[in-house]
Amino acid sequence: MPVETRDQALIRTLIERWAEAVHRGDLEGVAADHADDIVMYDVPPPYEGLRGLEAYLKVWPPFFRWQAQGASFAIESLEVTAGEDIAFAYALLRCGTEEDLRRDPANRLRLTLGLRRQDGRWVVAHEHHSFPYVARGGQSG
Repeated sequence: MPVETRDQALIRTLIERWAEAVHRGDLEGVAADHADDIVMYDVPPPYEGLRGLEAYLKVWPPFFRWQAQGASFAIESLEVTAGEDIAFAYALLRCGTEEDLRRDPANRLRLTLGLRRQDGRWVVAHEHHSFPYVARGGQSG
């Protein structure tokens, strides 16, 4: 297995801090290390995504309220690739209530992040969350 570079380790730590902030419901921590011009595609609408840090911050409080009812948000696997100024990462997370995870124990939230080096540090410029589409009868597609 290849040795993780310094930038990969920095990005891994950044993402783990972000996930911990999400789990705590810490909006300031969630916003940290995100670009002002972030683009995010999320599970709930708007389907065209959102643009800008202000819009990004508005979607989190309803998620925090839902999560406070006992939902989990935990990274299960995380892969990071980093170039000189651009990087991407993808992860699978356990995200759901105990009932959700009991009903569909294999379901995972998919996370993809695009990062860029800005003013000497890594920032998230693109964030995409999704769940697999499962057709009636249990077939994913």
